[in-house]
Amino acid sequence: MRQHYFVGDHEYFPGIGNIPYEGRESDNPLAFKFYQHDRLLGGKTLQQHLRFAVCYWHTFCAKGSDAFGADSQTFPWDISSDMMVCARARMDAAFEFFTKLGVPYYCFHDRDMAPEGASVIESEQNLATMATLAKERQDVTGMKLLWGTANVFGHPRYMNGAATNPEFSVVTHAAAQVKAALDATVLLGGENYVFWGGREGYSTLLNSNTRRELDHLARFLELARDYGRSIGFKGNFLIEPKPMEPCKHQYDFDAQTVIGFLRHYRLADDFKLNIEANHATLAGHSFAHELQMCTDAGLLGSIDANRGDPQNGWDTDQFPTDLYDAVHAMLVVLADGGLNSGGFNFDARVRRESVDLEDIFVAHIGGMDTFARALDVAYQIRHSSDLSARKLGRYTSFDSGDGARFEQGSMSLVSLRDLAVNEGEPVSVSGKQEWYENVINQYL
Repeated sequence: MRQHYFVGDHEYFPGIGNIPYEGRESDNPLAFKFYQHDRLLGGKTLQQHLRFAVCYWHTFCAKGSDAFGADSQTFPWDISSDMMVCARARMDAAFEFFTKLGVPYYCFHDRDMAPEGASVIESEQNLATMATLAKERQDVTGMKLLWGTANVFGHPRYMNGAATNPEFSVVTHAAAQVKAALDATVLLGGENYVFWGGREGYSTLLNSNTRRELDHLARFLELARDYGRSIGFKGNFLIEPKPMEPCKHQYDFDAQTVIGFLRHYRLADDFKLNIEANHATLAGHSFAHELQMCTDAGLLGSIDANRGDPQNGWDTDQFPTDLYDAVHAMLVVLADGGLNSGGFNFDARVRRESVDLEDIFVAHIGGMDTFARALDVAYQIRHSSDLSARKLGRYTSFDSGDGARFEQGSMSLVSLRDLAVNEGEPVSVSGKQEWYENVINQYL
């Protein structure tokens, strides 16, 4: 049985209890149709497969503002002009939400959990106070931290970057924030720690020494890694790619860019990638493509589950409801053996015009159902169709003979040329793309 939900001194979501599983025939918007957390699939429960997490920032801090308008939503935990009073109320609301929804994990930025103080010391004290309170809440509820991170992009001091800033004094402030966020992550038993370089990039080459900035970024990550290990952090450090916005060109443009960066600076033993669906599409890729590049490199760490709007050219952070896209993603994840210490974090927010607190539950329920159903479909495709076998079959010419010797590195360019002369024009072999696409539709 799932533990009863957490309520502090005040219930922030009255009238909503534990979200039940009622099956696909239910018309209850506050019930799961496909996510049955304890259902077994391939020897693991759905909860173990998916490891869902709720993000602190969009869910409890974002209130519907956009570039063209102020906040449209009001939250009952914004109860005081004292930001620490609000932070404590927000934390009670968050743990009430986590436990009513039934997710095992959550994620946070330092500035989501605790307000910035008037000095570095006060900021550190605020975060330490709130992290201690979060630890108490975790102990009561059994909730876990999937990952923590530091918001080193929002403050005006970071307008030219954090680790890549041309002013050394800004780098020191970023280091202070990351140190405090690592301290909090370790206290809370976080399984990962994320770096999102929100402003680690440039707007024009005319005033940017990109080589030096990249060297500084690598050095900063080395120092953060070394400090994390020194205080007992044993999890993965994760980098989250994004091509642009706010910077015109960010140094973590896409998965392959980050993989190349990690290998170039010899960081790949400690760092993996946190892939966000909306960032993938902004880079001109599919969600599944970015996941595949990570799994090919052995560097997939975790996933931010959301989607963008194909008619908009910016990061809309909508909740995932595209089943076809989710199935393709789950096929990659299952082929890689699962996410291990990663999870599916809903880095998503309700729309500006969705102003009821109930909407936050409905949005998460929909996202969880989408990936639960996608997991089931992907599992059936892998185990009941011959898609995987056919995919392997396309490469059988490399399994023996000259093809195998080529893969093993025992052939020269001249010997390859001689084979082409002797064997003549290759026979065309169909890629059967339509068949593969129809298999996906068959199992949906």
